[in-house]
Amino acid sequence: MVGAGRFAPSPSGDLHLGNLRTALLAWLFARTTGRDFLIRVEDLDRVRPGAMDRQLNDLRALGLGWDGEVVKQSDRLPLYAEAIETLNGRGLTYPCFCTRKEILQAPSAPHAPDGAYPGTCRNLSVSEQAEKLATGRNPALRLRSHTDSFTVTDTLRGNVTSAVDDVVLLRGDGVPAYNLAVVVDDGAQHIDQVVRGDDLLSSAPRQAYLATLLGITPPVYAHVPLALNTDGKRLAKRDGAVTLSDQRALGRGSDEVLTMIASSIGLAEPGERVTPMHLAERFDTQKIPHEPWIVATDDHADPSELP
Repeated sequence: MVGAGRFAPSPSGDLHLGNLRTALLAWLFARTTGRDFLIRVEDLDRVRPGAMDRQLNDLRALGLGWDGEVVKQSDRLPLYAEAIETLNGRGLTYPCFCTRKEILQAPSAPHAPDGAYPGTCRNLSVSEQAEKLATGRNPALRLRSHTDSFTVTDTLRGNVTSAVDDVVLLRGDGVPAYNLAVVVDDGAQHIDQVVRGDDLLSSAPRQAYLATLLGITPPVYAHVPLALNTDGKRLAKRDGAVTLSDQRALGRGSDEVLTMIASSIGLAEPGERVTPMHLAERFDTQKIPHEPWIVATDDHADPSELP
């Protein structure tokens, strides 16, 4: 069976130049390795009306076509429930009553990353759980991990080992958590190549570990550098003309934006007209920059008019 790569945006707003750069890289990785390229919309959290359609239109405008139907996580709730039932049946879950503030204030285990769950509710007795429930607090469901770390393979970084904690599987409001949904979806869609921003690198080992518990072979990763503003912070709409529609409003066509993004990866010269297929012919994973892309947006764009 042919494997696949994917791009999985959250429909919380329009894609900015950094998102589009990651989408292009994911497309290039998939197309140059004989894989399908899939689109999955991660809509279990905040959704802005019309955002998904605008995102898909932007990908089309850049020439980034995909295979098959677009998949929405909100249509896949039975798959997540089945995975949770499997983990429950193996004694690999437990209810957690901690708030985010309590977790941040709790003492962490030695060498644990900041924000890692300290295991406060891991060994609560049945009576202690009943007492917590009586307060009216809805518990989250956590994974009962049996390892402190896990190693993944990253095309750009080699083998990466990072800490694994008891990640949330089901939020207190009953919504499947990101770490569960992304693992189940990748397995169900036969995705064996994940290209995404390097801000998610630390999440890869815990997701890969969860995948093994569910009988899913972890994908090979490629965590690519983010796009940052001139202050070195993550690109955001307040930084000016950061979306494709903003760039068009400044008189730049989709082809010019593609060239801008391709230039940031070293695949095109400034002003050169290229297509994704041209870029695929030039693509070399060894030449992907390891430093962030610093985006100097036009300072005459009015951030208050951005979507």
